[in-house]
Amino acid sequence: MSEWDNKKKKIFWVIVLVIALAGFLFFQFGGMDRIDKKAVVVNSLNIFEKVVKFLPIKEDTKKEIETVDRLVEEFTKKDGQSRKYLLLLQNNMELRPGGGFLGQYSVVEVKDGEITSLFFEDANLLDQRITAKIATPYPFERMMSIKKWKFRDSNFSPDYPRNVEKAKYFYRLADRSSGFDGVIAINASVLNRILELTGPITVPGYSGEYNSENAVLKLEEQVERVYLVNPELDTQNRKAIMKKMAPIIVDKLFKIGNIKKLADFSLEEMRNKDIQLNFENQGLQSLVEQVGWGGQVDESWDGDYLMFVDANMGALKSDYFMKRDINYVVDLTSEKPNATIEYTYTHTATYGDWRTSDYHSYLRVYVPNGSELTERKMVSYPNIQEDFGKTYFGFIAHTLINDQTKAIIKYDLPDHIRDDYKLMVQKQSGVGDVPIKILVKTADGEFRYEGVLKKDLVLEFDK
Repeated sequence: MSEWDNKKKKIFWVIVLVIALAGFLFFQFGGMDRIDKKAVVVNSLNIFEKVVKFLPIKEDTKKEIETVDRLVEEFTKKDGQSRKYLLLLQNNMELRPGGGFLGQYSVVEVKDGEITSLFFEDANLLDQRITAKIATPYPFERMMSIKKWKFRDSNFSPDYPRNVEKAKYFYRLADRSSGFDGVIAINASVLNRILELTGPITVPGYSGEYNSENAVLKLEEQVERVYLVNPELDTQNRKAIMKKMAPIIVDKLFKIGNIKKLADFSLEEMRNKDIQLNFENQGLQSLVEQVGWGGQVDESWDGDYLMFVDANMGALKSDYFMKRDINYVVDLTSEKPNATIEYTYTHTATYGDWRTSDYHSYLRVYVPNGSELTERKMVSYPNIQEDFGKTYFGFIAHTLINDQTKAIIKYDLPDHIRDDYKLMVQKQSGVGDVPIKILVKTADGEFRYEGVLKKDLVLEFDK
């Protein structure tokens, strides 16, 4: 057994430097059966407690620090109690409303700060044990001819707590106990960003280097494509690279001397919703939701609101090539306050292959409750519904390879939006950075904002 396997490591999940790595490397691509279960943990129990002292303390970070302290306490306390967690491994190169396609999952048990049990499985295998016939949400049948709703498609809501309950529901339908102390969702893009910290790596026995630009793509080539094009190859060891790659990355993470960089990375992954947390402990859950790490749709906001939610209904990994940008114009000077959205998709792939084709999305646009659609271009006839105390417009949208689609959506806003105008734009998990431009026209002049939607955005200003 290697020196890495022999190290005794304490668990520290919140930082997610290794939980994300373990989740994506081991479970997204598989191969954990011969690795010491207790090795899939973070090296230093107190790393974040040291880290936070180096962070600039701003008003919006104080609650985050309090939450981290509470999470550290939860995951490392030695009280003799066993706790069970469900990890949802989501590939956001195939975007779904809750982050990415739910291809694999893991069940981890922890006692006294150490992993005592670890089980992982392909979601399809779990789904094979579900005999109940649950009708799928409309787009699955309409666009993919999928009639039975199961675990792998459970994250169809933009609201993570709702997805957690749905995942537990399907888990129970597979004749499993869903008494989890917490559920953590991890998007695949976390791996690439980990390699921004460690720098490029090479894996003995495999050609080329893996870096922050190519890691996920190269791994897909290694463990999937070569076997798709040559079905005669033995698939038994196709994921062996993961067993070699993981300890290399973990060791490099442990050697990073820039503590602030590690802290910034950890917080950013939760802020941008590529890591989403949910706990049975209501005190813990409340803290997570207060700092925005719970992935919930805000139901209390009473001002203008906007959220774009894409679901890749093309079944391929086309979201790796998709770029989006938002142009939002609000006119408060007309008889009825109204809004115009330009939501632009750009498909950067130049040709189709086993990974990508034309992009097919079911797009939901969440707006203030009572908004009325007045015009649409480059999207289908709308499916208009209410959810989370909001109205949403559901559309089918298509974008050709190496082309662009500019969806234009116009609607009237409810009158109360004029009063003390403020705007919340919530970001979908897994969608990446989205450039955004906002123009608000008022009787007293115009307000402009331009930036990149990396996390939820709230704007308040004087008329």
